[in-house]
Amino acid sequence: MTAIDVTDATFKDEVVERSATIPVVVDFWAEWCAPCRALGPIIEKAATAREGKVVLAKLDTDHNPMVARSFDIQGIPAVKAFKDRRVVAEFVGAQPPAMVERFFDALLPSEADHLVAAGDEASLRRALELEPGRADAALALARLLLDRGDADGALEMLGNVAGNFQAEALAARIRLAQAGDLDLDEAFQAIDAGERERAIDLLLDAIPGSGDHKDDLRRLIVGILDELGVEHPAAREGRRRLAAALY
Repeated sequence: MTAIDVTDATFKDEVVERSATIPVVVDFWAEWCAPCRALGPIIEKAATAREGKVVLAKLDTDHNPMVARSFDIQGIPAVKAFKDRRVVAEFVGAQPPAMVERFFDALLPSEADHLVAAGDEASLRRALELEPGRADAALALARLLLDRGDADGALEMLGNVAGNFQAEALAARIRLAQAGDLDLDEAFQAIDAGERERAIDLLLDAIPGSGDHKDDLRRLIVGILDELGVEHPAAREGRRRLAAALY
């Protein structure tokens, strides 16, 4: 693999924007730096072994001080990996080949990542064997089980995931549907139709008099708010209204 040379002028497009589609590893170096010359071939070998899966970029800090300053480069060689337009991993100083190999491997999809992307039941179960408690795999598998009518199996699967708002919301919805003593059909239909703000309104209206189901209603609403994102106006208003309804 031939590394691309980037500059203050090209860094945003060649590194930051490109990292939205493929990981970009940036080697911050200078001609006078002996450790940089030692590390360079190690990085290039690791990048070449993963050609097509990662991009290697080199930036001469002497000739491109703006980028070096913006990323607080105080010592070289410095290596930063970008994914989704942000730094996700980094190290400073010359490192042995084994460490560099692990650094690159961590940027690429794992076997479990590929299995989750496949999305079928066998793949999802295998992903959970490799990475127990993986929330995205458990959530996708629970949805498959629920679609074929195995609500208890879905609940059992979701019980293995802790601290994930989407998993807790789906489990709460299943329990609420199984209880059957609250009229939530319209709210569930709104969720399935992607009408999140309407679903929040209907679920909030159901909280008074919900008795033992109040906490599951809270979990379901929190899951919808999480999907909206913290900056969404409806999410901010929804959090305020939920707090008022509960307390």
